[in-house]
Amino acid sequence: MLKPDAIQRRLVGEIISRLERKGLKLVGIKMVWMSRQKAEELYAMHIGKPFFDALVTFVTSSPVIVMAWEGENAIAAIRQLIGTTNPIEADVGSIRGDFGLSTTLNLIHGADSKQSAIREIELFFSEDELFSHDLCDDAWI
Repeated sequence: MLKPDAIQRRLVGEIISRLERKGLKLVGIKMVWMSRQKAEELYAMHIGKPFFDALVTFVTSSPVIVMAWEGENAIAAIRQLIGTTNPIEADVGSIRGDFGLSTTLNLIHGADSKQSAIREIELFFSEDELFSHDLCDDAWI
C-alpha cells in the first residue's frame, strides 16, 4: 500500500516503477480513502502500541493506493525493496532509504508474510478486482 505521503509527494510512479523493474507483476491496484475501521483492521497487530493512533490517523488523512503483486518470492522481494521501517536505518537504494522521512512518513506498507498478504488483499479487493495474467517475459523467468 502506498501511504498518503507517497501520494502527496508525487512518488507513486517512482515506487511502482521500482516494483515493476524488479520483475514483479501488478495484479490489482486502486486508490481508496481508508476508513478508520478499515485502518484499525489493517493494523490490528499494533493495537495498544504507542504509535497506533497516530498511524491510523495518518493513513486515513488522505487517499492511499492499495496493490496486489505476484512474482517469484514476491513478499521477500518487496520487503527488500521497501527497506526497514525507519528510513534512517534503511539501505540506500531502498524506497524508504531513498525517500522516507520518518517512521511514520515512510511511504509504503508491505505484508510481512503470505498469511498477512492474503488477509490484507482480502481487506481491499474482491476476486473480480484481481487479474492474474501472463506477461511476455514470463517464459524467461
